[in-house]
Amino acid sequence: MKHIKEKGAELVFLISALASILAVAMICIFLFANGVPAIGKIGIFKFLAGETWKPGNNIYGILPMILGSIYVTAGAILVGVPIGILTAVFMARFCPKRLYKVMKPAIDLLAGIPSVVYGFFGLVVIVPVMSDLFGGSGKSIATASVLLGIMILPTIIGVSESAINAVPDSYYEGALALGASHERSVFFATLPAAKSGILAGVILGVGRAIGETMAVIMVAGNQPRMPKGIFQGVRTLTANIVMEMGYATDLHREALIATAVVLFVFILLINLSFSVLNRRAE
Repeated sequence: MKHIKEKGAELVFLISALASILAVAMICIFLFANGVPAIGKIGIFKFLAGETWKPGNNIYGILPMILGSIYVTAGAILVGVPIGILTAVFMARFCPKRLYKVMKPAIDLLAGIPSVVYGFFGLVVIVPVMSDLFGGSGKSIATASVLLGIMILPTIIGVSESAINAVPDSYYEGALALGASHERSVFFATLPAAKSGILAGVILGVGRAIGETMAVIMVAGNQPRMPKGIFQGVRTLTANIVMEMGYATDLHREALIATAVVLFVFILLINLSFSVLNRRAE
């Protein structure tokens, strides 16, 4: 009976793994089968390097959206990653137990808030503040970066804290035995040992920032033009797909699917880059 249970568990795990692989394969097949022909019709250079997006004139250049996604994601990383990592360090090694009982549920609650609620918060709070400080409508790359930086905090904090707590206490105790202070022991012994887990949290956070749509639509300005500054409106790849897919037909629809292909490849390249950096760091 024990042998049968073990074989049954192995079969369940195998089916689960194959289902995950099948799902990824089906997504890839759908995207590339429908998107690559459109890139061929438009021309790969005109599609990727074109600065004008006018579906009514059959002009499909997504360079403004590519740059918009890069700028917004980079801004979110600058805002969210340092705050997230430092918060995780504080919660893991410095936070009093009473305060931890309050902070932990609050951060978990942030992870469960829908994107549209974040977008509404950005629209009624962050946008007016940015408008008062820097002029204009307030809907810009900077506004979207701040909002996305807030949105990725729960992911980075949760994964990074778990990684820090997983480091054996001997690292910390050894540093203390050598004469290091509590702070130096945490930042120069414990934190480097948890870098793989922290990097995983950063990757997950970046993935959410790149793929976020609703909140970005509400605060980024949605202007399909070349970015001219961090306080100017911009449209991202995800926003471009969502805003026009509902009424797109023929080549326009295929161009939007091709945009999804570019976004998919973009995310793969970022994950690959982080993996290479992680291996070199080890």
